[in-house]
Amino acid sequence: MLIGQKVNDALNEQIGYEFSASLQYVAIAAYFETEGLTELADLFHQQSTEERDHAMRFVKYVTDAGGALKIPGIPAPRAEFSDACDAIGLSLESEQRVTQQINSLVNLAISEGDHITQNMLNWFVAEQLEEVSSMGTLLTVAKRAGDNLLYVEEYVARHKQSLLGKSGGGEAN
Repeated sequence: MLIGQKVNDALNEQIGYEFSASLQYVAIAAYFETEGLTELADLFHQQSTEERDHAMRFVKYVTDAGGALKIPGIPAPRAEFSDACDAIGLSLESEQRVTQQINSLVNLAISEGDHITQNMLNWFVAEQLEEVSSMGTLLTVAKRAGDNLLYVEEYVARHKQSLLGKSGGGEAN
């Protein structure tokens, strides 16, 4: 086994967080669908897929490293939002929390002398910069749009690739 038990356990926990984020993004997408905001709905469906891909990247790493995969239970996502800013704000908070979780994993890998895991996590560190930045920008645009969310729809339609990151989403390989 290339990873120690502490790192293995922490990675399994992160897999749960990533799957949970994926489900939360499905719930946000569904909210936007019910509001007739198809561009936002599509963006959050794609975000959901990206979070699932992140979880699968961790799964592959744990199994490749000879670890024991134990995916934790996933809590139900929040499904009700007061408005678009509430839904987008939740996604920004989630990305900020994931950034803290990734930073903690890096710190654990360093403290355990696990350079292989630390190297693998570097991809996630860079990814979180994109995630937090794009959700922060989207929230700013939504706040500026006020009640006219068609401006947000137009913004998303024009900038979807940059909102999803340079690659257009996370790959599981």
